[in-house]
Amino acid sequence: MKIDKLLEQYVLSHIVEERPLMARLFRETQLRMVNGRMCSGHLQGSLLTLISKLIRPSLILEIGTYTGYSALCLAEGLVEGGMLHTIEINDELESLASSFFEESGLRGRIIQHIGDAESVVPTLDNDFDLVFIDADKRKYLTHYQLIFPKVAQGGIIIADNTLWAGKVVQKVAPTDEQTLEILKFNDFVRNDPRVETFIIPVRDGITIMRKVSE
Repeated sequence: MKIDKLLEQYVLSHIVEERPLMARLFRETQLRMVNGRMCSGHLQGSLLTLISKLIRPSLILEIGTYTGYSALCLAEGLVEGGMLHTIEINDELESLASSFFEESGLRGRIIQHIGDAESVVPTLDNDFDLVFIDADKRKYLTHYQLIFPKVAQGGIIIADNTLWAGKVVQKVAPTDEQTLEILKFNDFVRNDPRVETFIIPVRDGITIMRKVSE
């Protein structure tokens, strides 16, 4: 989803300024990664930070570390002694993310897991106050169902890319698995009585869910 560039610049000029470390991480991602656009960036990152600071979570779970931008944004809202677990399947990204975690001063509050979320999540026995899903779109519903029992009552689940560049309102090819799975996920959470759901049309669409029952 794209908003007018002038309007986007207006928004960016009226929110908290991006920290130099985050700007450098974003630039490094664009230079070193083929799909640098996957990095959250300042607009979305500021929203994630604000949500986290409003919740004041003790435990955060992120599925899809990538280069670590969103993890650092979310970690800013942790209470004293709080921890963030972040899972990334691509082990080649571990050192880049880790180097920025170290430089940020938040290294001691971020636990990196390298592997498939379907293998890692069952090993985590915490009640998470905040979960951010931003990995393989074909597994969104799988990841949602996997983490749901581990989310605390009243906890918040955030899913990224749920408008998927506007493809959710276009004709979908039967071979477009990612769009089809995003549609399935959106329909499922909309009708799931265990959560309250809202889609924010920021960047590529962010769905926010509040767990109201088991």
